[in-house]
Amino acid sequence: MSRSAHPAGPRHADVLPEGHYTAPPTDLNELDPRVWSRTVARDADGAATVGGIPVTRLAEEFGTPAYFLDEDDFRARCRAWHDAFGGEADVFYAGKAFLSRAVVRWLYEEGLNLDVCSGGELATALAAGMPAERIALHGNNKSEAEIERAVREGVGRIVLDSFQEIVRVAHIAEKLGKRQRVQIRVTVGVEAHTHEFIATAHEDQKFGIALADGQAAEAVRRVLKLDSLELAGIHSHIGSQIFDMAGFEVSARRVVGLLAEIRDEHGTELPEIDLGGGLGIAYTSEDDPREPHEIAKSLSDIVTRECAAAGLAVPRISVEPGRAIVGPTAFTLYEVGTVKELSGLRTYVSVDGGMSDNIRTALYDAEYTVALVSRTSTAGPMLSRVVGKHCESGDIVVRDAFLPADLATGDLLAVPATGAYCRSMASNYNHALRPPVVAVKDGEARVIMRRETEEDLLRLDVG
Repeated sequence: MSRSAHPAGPRHADVLPEGHYTAPPTDLNELDPRVWSRTVARDADGAATVGGIPVTRLAEEFGTPAYFLDEDDFRARCRAWHDAFGGEADVFYAGKAFLSRAVVRWLYEEGLNLDVCSGGELATALAAGMPAERIALHGNNKSEAEIERAVREGVGRIVLDSFQEIVRVAHIAEKLGKRQRVQIRVTVGVEAHTHEFIATAHEDQKFGIALADGQAAEAVRRVLKLDSLELAGIHSHIGSQIFDMAGFEVSARRVVGLLAEIRDEHGTELPEIDLGGGLGIAYTSEDDPREPHEIAKSLSDIVTRECAAAGLAVPRISVEPGRAIVGPTAFTLYEVGTVKELSGLRTYVSVDGGMSDNIRTALYDAEYTVALVSRTSTAGPMLSRVVGKHCESGDIVVRDAFLPADLATGDLLAVPATGAYCRSMASNYNHALRPPVVAVKDGEARVIMRRETEEDLLRLDVG
């Protein structure tokens, strides 16, 4: 996408970017099942439903903007990942995608483990009853307090991200009289085909210890000398929103190569490798993600082949799908406020949310789709940009979309595939109140994270 440089960032009012679709969809009322959660449909009156409940009723009861999470779909995706890998691997849901106590309970009930990357995520996991041994702690700069709580609670693994952290975790474990299981996160020099800010395995970034120049091998040496640490394996993560498995193949080959070096130098074969997450989902109809069973077979085949070539026993594989589980299971519901036509350009449709509930469009140039969901329409297509209510020209929810030309104030729009990162990255910009998360299942809806209130904001303002 070509944009003019500006000190405040890229311009956001350009016409359709090069390569973008130029024709509207055949049916503006269609809700593509590749993008929407599994129980979304339209009822006889034309309103979209989720879990059998019309969005019009949900809006009346819970207000807008709001996130609606399809619990049946979430649980089904958990089971699909669990069953795809079976007993030969561990599936760690990446809590950074979206985490709440209800979600933790669902994960536990469906047999998944949990990956956390902050003290707050760890506290949520423990408060909801996730056994500590099924929790992994990530993070490139874990505080001593976070590490101490993790070690004291007995988390199943801590992923070491730097040489300083090796010392820090070892010291805390020794002080507490514990032997802590750890993995070493390595950057393997693989740059995933994704946005710069979510590609995480090339050397020029903040995560991990570089495989190049022998740094990862030196980290292994240091860990193996420390009695308070048990080195369980090697961790790698190459990025996010990835569809091509080629990057995983290169990453696995280099990780297995490190395992062979460890065997040759230290006489030990590490029992685990974690290949991270980052598997993509369908944000638009053009996206074509793989199914969990395809991913599981592909990763297993890659690791088995590389281990056979290196003469190693196949280690236990771990994966960390977060977005791939929760992303497709939720949509954000908005009410249209103003419809502003710019002759010869497009129509700006302003909704009652924006970058405070979905920063990804502004942050990553993320693409979403959007639909009129309170009714159907026979009107022709209107090239639209769905924008929020914040005092920022970059406050864009859906950059380019076709909506019915009779769209009006009070209509409800929904943006699908917002289960991952939208509520997690939500903010109080302009003192906006973060929306609720409402779980929907079998004709019933319940709040699992309530809407913030003005009292919540003022309670933190000590005057």
